[in-house]
Amino acid sequence: MRRAAGVCFLLVASVGPAMGGTCPGHPDALGTSRVLTISPDEFTRIGSIQYKQSLPLADHEVVITFDDGPLPPYSNFVLDTLASQCVKVTYFLVGQMARAYPWVVRRMYNDGHTIGTHSLDHPLGFERLPLPRVEHEVEGGIASVDAAIGDPKAVSPFFRIPGLGRSHVDENFLDSQHLVTWSADVVADDWFKGISAQQIVQRAMRRLDAKGRGILLLHDIHPATAMALPTLLKELKEGGYHVVQVVPAGERPASVPVLVAAGDKGAWPRVLKTSATVHRATARHVTAAAHHKTALHHHIKRLLAKKRHPAAVASIPERRQERF
Repeated sequence: MRRAAGVCFLLVASVGPAMGGTCPGHPDALGTSRVLTISPDEFTRIGSIQYKQSLPLADHEVVITFDDGPLPPYSNFVLDTLASQCVKVTYFLVGQMARAYPWVVRRMYNDGHTIGTHSLDHPLGFERLPLPRVEHEVEGGIASVDAAIGDPKAVSPFFRIPGLGRSHVDENFLDSQHLVTWSADVVADDWFKGISAQQIVQRAMRRLDAKGRGILLLHDIHPATAMALPTLLKELKEGGYHVVQVVPAGERPASVPVLVAAGDKGAWPRVLKTSATVHRATARHVTAAAHHKTALHHHIKRLLAKKRHPAAVASIPERRQERF
């Protein structure tokens, strides 16, 4: 079970210290403009693709998120790109992948990113799963990421449903575990078969410009996404966008112990030299992700077609508005 009973979330939406313009060696970097601290008590379900509530973002503010990882070498390239621009994001990790590549998970955290979860093995049709399977996927995914990162306090109570396949069963269970359920405001279709890096950038920017702000959904397991990221961050800066990092209220460790990949000689291996079990788990995940692309595409199209009202932006206490 999620360790929620003893956790007290006191803040609703607070602004952390400004970080823009503080990227050593990269004075023109996009950077991370501020940190937004949220409470599961006030932000239960967020993302205008599916929910009425989204994050309290100002105009031209974007929260960047990545699903389905980690998967070397693509996740590593994404991390290198983010580090070069001092950009902090939120990862929603699949438990099996975290278990296979724990050193990448720890690098994500030690690089300053927020770590959420995305089920144990990313089953298709999540909205049709019976409650015992939902519990197994949610709790198993959290336990696997906890183990991979080495400190449960480093894992945020943030969850994104695989395929955005929500149901009342899913959502009620996630609520009972004091987890914030994340959807998204903007997608870039980076899971499409054959999509190019240029197309990912174009779609992300066009849709962000149309909304003016929002949670951007990407996937760090795809080579096209990894290749698109440098240009996307450049265009976000040129377009006047500011990156916001979202973190949960409460204390978190400053860092976790570093792990080195098996057989690592200073460069990230393209193939993990370890047990056949890990190879099979990775292959299953990549195959499932490939099958998942078409279903997710049609699911999001249906969600967008049903939207009739703009998402309500959560209110912020008056004394904090001046910090935007």
